Amino acid sequence: MSRLGKIARRTFLIGSAAVVGGVAFGVWSYRKPLENPLTTDEGGVITPYVLINAEGVTIITPRAEMGQGIHSTLAALVAEELDLPWDQVRVMHGPPATAYYNSALLKEAVPFAPTDQSWLAETARDAMAIPAKFLGVQMTGGSTSIPDGFDKMRAAGAVARAALVAAASREWGIAASELTTENGFVLAPDGQRLSYLALAARAAEAPLPDAPPLKPRSAWKLLGTSLPRVDMAGKATGTATYAGDIRLPGTVFATVKRNPAQGAAMIRYDAKSAETMAGVIKIVPLDDGVAVVARTTWEAFQAADAIVFEWGAAPYAKTSQEMREQIAASFTADALEGTWRDQGDVGQPAEQTLEAEYTVPHLAHATMEPQQATALYTAGRLRIWAGSQAPGFARDKAAAVVGLPPDQVDFETTLLGGGFGRRGEYDISVQAAAIAKAMEGTPVVVTWSREEDMSHGMYRPMATGRVQAGLSKERITRFDFATAAPSIMESFGARMGLPAAGADQTLVQGAWEMPYDIPNYRVAAYRAPKSVPLGFWRSVGASYNAFFHDSAIDELAHLAGADPLEFRLAHLDHDPSRQVLRAVAEMSNWSQPRQGRALGVAYAFSFGVPAAEVIEVEDTPDGIRITNAWAAVDVGIALDPRNIEAQVSGAMVFGLSAAIRGEITFADGAVEQQNFWDYEPMRMGQTPAIEVRILESGNQITGIGEPGTPPAAPALANALFALKGQRARSLPLSKHFTFA
Repeated sequence: MSRLGKIARRTFLIGSAAVVGGVAFGVWSYRKPLENPLTTDEGGVITPYVLINAEGVTIITPRAEMGQGIHSTLAALVAEELDLPWDQVRVMHGPPATAYYNSALLKEAVPFAPTDQSWLAETARDAMAIPAKFLGVQMTGGSTSIPDGFDKMRAAGAVARAALVAAASREWGIAASELTTENGFVLAPDGQRLSYLALAARAAEAPLPDAPPLKPRSAWKLLGTSLPRVDMAGKATGTATYAGDIRLPGTVFATVKRNPAQGAAMIRYDAKSAETMAGVIKIVPLDDGVAVVARTTWEAFQAADAIVFEWGAAPYAKTSQEMREQIAASFTADALEGTWRDQGDVGQPAEQTLEAEYTVPHLAHATMEPQQATALYTAGRLRIWAGSQAPGFARDKAAAVVGLPPDQVDFETTLLGGGFGRRGEYDISVQAAAIAKAMEGTPVVVTWSREEDMSHGMYRPMATGRVQAGLSKERITRFDFATAAPSIMESFGARMGLPAAGADQTLVQGAWEMPYDIPNYRVAAYRAPKSVPLGFWRSVGASYNAFFHDSAIDELAHLAGADPLEFRLAHLDHDPSRQVLRAVAEMSNWSQPRQGRALGVAYAFSFGVPAAEVIEVEDTPDGIRITNAWAAVDVGIALDPRNIEAQVSGAMVFGLSAAIRGEITFADGAVEQQNFWDYEPMRMGQTPAIEVRILESGNQITGIGEPGTPPAAPALANALFALKGQRARSLPLSKHFTFA
């Protein structure tokens, strides 16, 4: 059981708030009373980010840990300024609270490309922190965790350190300026030392100081180094706690079976056979299906399969072909969502022209851990354990379904066995709450089958891209890019009850902000009709727009008879972007001839990160094999190089898996794919050796969870063209080529 079970709510004033035996450490941009979500009756020193008690120092890391190592890097931000050694760091995910709002989420919505660092653009981005605070959205996504936490978590550590030094100054009667800190202790010139724990109570005697200056990078000891991840030991030994690992006295297990046409009703069901099966405890009706509660998860699965249903019809186009036709018909003035880039005249004549259409299918998140949650409803209070990227949304929706106010719901965010955007949804938490209420007083672990998970996702949308471009003297003189897809924001907003707020920029994400120097350049988006539930899939719109955009650039390079990598370099007007391309050229020995092998390059700019990747392929008697891969990214400032390397490598594999075989198709309104055997990721034996190089322009801190995915598909498609002379304009690539 987590220590969060001991934590209750209390309101306090940020800046000066004493609790029993300790002091609140926190730094905020706006002086306004906010709720401190962490207060314990046992005493200690508590803040939204730093808790000091008898167990030592615990750093609150309020972003979901789903394998990306964010708990370690966020903790390092605080520990660096606190002068806390890494082996003394403990971490805990914070509960849902406005105190943990994500200030970086709205910055991508400003109408300025990330390469625009003018005064006006920077002012607009900084201004987004104000509505972000008042919205109070605590969410992990969009590669925003590090940009959001970089300053405020370091400041929280610095304030905590200053308060502890001030307490020691009063204890010893020595000026604070003469004291230093090291390894969790305050040190006096004469050798005296006091631990942070010993000073906690004394620190409560005075108001908190303002945030002192943060350490210069030259003084960093933890940041900038590759640290052992705080979640590594638990995951390696199988002792890490996920949502399905919670065990309370009397725990029972449940699963759900719902209408395969999402959003459609359940007309009737017959559970007579299931009710008599071994281990079955209860059948709980849901709006669009049922839950089966049993002694074990397997018994629940077996009983759910024995229920006979009559389902309502899908409220959207029933087949993938119909959906594709709807998208194709959306390239009209009436469906125009907006034009994000419009310079020059894209109707200019050219010596050579390209007209191409590219398509991608729906994709599932297919996280390794299927949807799981544990819940207990008793005496008008609900407790939930779930892996969530948006715990505030999940808590509030769960509260509503059981008729409780949110402050009567205790929500604990566990580790996530993969997220990729899927666990920004609340469906599993709401189901667990409803089932727990039906089983009042009994803890219930809810687990979806893999088939339920695959067929009830919030999918990456199907999309189509159209490019009309022209060349004169080996230069791109015009580039007219149009993309069409259903709106993710429309689908997500409807589920969350969020109002529509302008055009959906995710439709053109990864396309309009490309820093290419093309005199006549237009990027427009068209909104296709709403269809199946859509969600944020790793790298969101850039996951398909990068394939469309970079494939067209590659085609233009070959049309011009130019080297594809040099062609991109010649057109880019952004030095960090040129540098990542030069880096992958050097890493891959780009110009070196290869016998029986070929290289493809791709460049993408997403989430403020320029990324370039080169893929090497080989034709073998068993099919095409990916032999090597190289990636270079510019993150501005690298806080943990080894973790960045892991994220880029994983993102590349994620993108390659989708590019080769990833496809969700619909028939009669239902998903046809059911498990990993027909939605197949790359196997270990198919995965190439990957080399990653990290560049640091130092311009701004960026996240890295997503930027490695967008270049993967076009790099592979471009390599296949170089190898086979066949241009694939649609994914998955396994429909065009045989892979080993």
